[in-house]
Amino acid sequence: MASLPRVTYDSVRWEPQGRRYASEASPKYGTYHPAVAARIADLALDLPSSVLADAESASYEITRFDAELGAETAPFATVLLRSESAASSQIENLTASARAIAEAELPGGKAKRNAEMIVANTAAMQAAVALSDTIDSDAILAMHRALMVNEPRHTPGEFRTEPVWIGGGSTPVGATFVGPPHEVLPGAIGDLIDFARRTDVPTLPQIAVGHAQFETIHPFTDGNGRTGRALVQAMLRNKGLTRQVTVPLSAGLLADTGAYFAALTSYRDGDAAPIVERFSQATVMAIANGRQLVADLRDIRDTWKDVITARSDSAVWRVADLLTRRPVVNAVLLAQELGIESTNAHRYLNPLTDAGVLVETTNGPRNRVWRSPEVLAALDAFAERAGRRG
Repeated sequence: MASLPRVTYDSVRWEPQGRRYASEASPKYGTYHPAVAARIADLALDLPSSVLADAESASYEITRFDAELGAETAPFATVLLRSESAASSQIENLTASARAIAEAELPGGKAKRNAEMIVANTAAMQAAVALSDTIDSDAILAMHRALMVNEPRHTPGEFRTEPVWIGGGSTPVGATFVGPPHEVLPGAIGDLIDFARRTDVPTLPQIAVGHAQFETIHPFTDGNGRTGRALVQAMLRNKGLTRQVTVPLSAGLLADTGAYFAALTSYRDGDAAPIVERFSQATVMAIANGRQLVADLRDIRDTWKDVITARSDSAVWRVADLLTRRPVVNAVLLAQELGIESTNAHRYLNPLTDAGVLVETTNGPRNRVWRSPEVLAALDAFAERAGRRG
């Protein structure tokens, strides 16, 4: 066992005010038990040698994967980041097809609820990478703000000022887990940041423990899991394991969410080894899946060379390149991404439609949308591989 201070629990009387927590199914009064998170800033992380060896091997795989894609960062960095956000959302039972997500990202597009939330998670991941030079409370709040921008009742970008719990219904009485009191959040987050900034701890174990500590602190009323996994991406970049692309680590965690949640519980019980092991295993699985996705997209793009009829200097090829990272397009998107005037968009979309690369999904002169079935199928296949259990 990799021992560390166990999380302890207080006893607090629950006496809610107003109607918010009124429920016949849940007791209105009683005692609940908020967590008292152990401080970890100076933690001596003592892990079994086998756990450390696996973490070191996984870390090497991350840097190798990042280096492999160095020459082709533009298309694959975007695709992998979106794939990570979709997998992280799926851990929270937020699922949507690749087509629904891509349509939700279109300028002026109408989004289904889950797809809209996954797009917001992509924004949180982007914020995490952009702010990775300095990991502090402001960066964490910015990630949450991007994630919850359409959820004002959850105070985007602000730490909670009320209890938060998992399970147990509409009150914390009988909940599976209750986060620490909101009054201690600034100190707890500060302690976590001090731990994250250390340079004397093996990197992947440090990231795994930092993530588990964040989930124990549970600093927001909602979005803690997704923000915590965005923080993982920020730390991977901050520590130099990734420099150019996003490793879809959540896609590895998604393969066995039961083991992931059990590892978080073990961490609170004083054993850090399971969460480190889970991160190492998830890394290897996610990279294998990511490599398959990249290979599929390369193959698709190569086959298009044989069916597209256009001059070598035509913007048709630029649109084809765009499709590997934005598989659903409209005229507004082409103007934003490629500088193609919307009135000229059909000149470059029609040859791709004639070649079977694109399919138009709407009729009429307005709100015309085109999609690449092959790219969307590759993204859905990635999600299906990630979702396998066991």
